[in-house]
Amino acid sequence: MKQQIIVNDLGQIPYREAWDLQERLLRENTDAKAAARAAGEGAVAETRHHLLFCEHPPVYTLGKSGHPENLLVSSEALEAKGIQFVETNRGGDITFHGAEQIVGYPIIDLERFYTDIGRYLRNLEEVIIRTIGDFGLKGERSKGETGVWLDPQTPGRARKICAMGVRCSRWVTMHGFALNVNTDLSYFENIIPCGIQDKSVTSMQKETGRALPVEEVRARIVYHFAEIFGAEMVEGALFAANR
Repeated sequence: MKQQIIVNDLGQIPYREAWDLQERLLRENTDAKAAARAAGEGAVAETRHHLLFCEHPPVYTLGKSGHPENLLVSSEALEAKGIQFVETNRGGDITFHGAEQIVGYPIIDLERFYTDIGRYLRNLEEVIIRTIGDFGLKGERSKGETGVWLDPQTPGRARKICAMGVRCSRWVTMHGFALNVNTDLSYFENIIPCGIQDKSVTSMQKETGRALPVEEVRARIVYHFAEIFGAEMVEGALFAANR
């Protein structure tokens, strides 16, 4: 039987609030695993898989292995521009989140799929590669670098369209990906995106020459997520009462 993944669109939500929601869902799953272990042989952990979508007000986030010097402006300048800065517990370096960018946070119990973080990241990349391919863009991987790129092997042409950074605890994932759809790319001028100096950042709008319906792109992500993970995607209303 296929695993079910509950899909929720949180709309625009502050970064820290979305982080707290992820931590709560991760903790529910790890608690369920601990309870199953305590119950003994044959007990099954009642974990749930989630895929959260959202947009964030302008924010720069720094991964746990990131370098603060990749933020090129002062805290005073950020405050003046109304941009937040948050140090996170995900992998990766610094990136930007803002309007018209699809942020996806899968909270997945990988033990019910496979126990391989590398495979998980490659599958997330494949979801995005197939999604942007539906809009005529050829996404690719860049050797040794997580995320999805255009022309990654062409000097001076390589540009990132989707950043990724995850955390995994007891094989339960959190954090995820950020796909630039109609994103204002000027925000990336204030950082060295993902700590990579010789490659630029792009968006689906810039590459196609037209603004794209975010809802349409999101729907294709859900379709390909189901395809790649062999899962059934079900619509949820998990946080409707909490917001």
